Amino acid sequence: MVTHVAAEAPGDERGALLSFIEEQRGGVRRALLGLTDDQAAARPSASELTLGGLLKHVVEVEQSWLARAKGEPPAVRRDESNWHETFVLVDGESVASQLALWKEVAAATEEHVRSVPSLDDTFPLPAEPWFPPDGRVSVRWLCLHLIRETARHAGHADIIRESLDGRTAFELVALERGAEWG
Repeated sequence: MVTHVAAEAPGDERGALLSFIEEQRGGVRRALLGLTDDQAAARPSASELTLGGLLKHVVEVEQSWLARAKGEPPAVRRDESNWHETFVLVDGESVASQLALWKEVAAATEEHVRSVPSLDDTFPLPAEPWFPPDGRVSVRWLCLHLIRETARHAGHADIIRESLDGRTAFELVALERGAEWG
């Protein structure tokens, strides 16, 4: 744990889930602190992953799941023809544009999670071969999935950033706060 997630008010499950989602978003955002777009596009390890690509992916994943929860189509439909663009910035996309989009998506996620009558409310899973036919998931599942997905990639981002310039997650938390680590 690099940052502390404050306890929710008693019984505020929505607030707790949203706080944990935001904490993991912060891990991805911090990994990009002080980097240029060229640095964010660098591949310093054997992996094809880049910080800019991870950012794009987590923004797109959050937006697509939020859209499904609201009964809307995702902003970007991925299939075999464009899956290769999932983890790479293309067509004028930048770290700044993705961070701005994420801010909007995060606000929409929070608004939706706080507005539904119950975290037990469900929505249909996409008709994809890896999901059960006619499957449904709850808004609680959505929150937990966003925590899991974002945390997974925040860990990737930590490794990539440390491989780029040696900065660790602890140093980046300090940098974000205008302090020194150690």
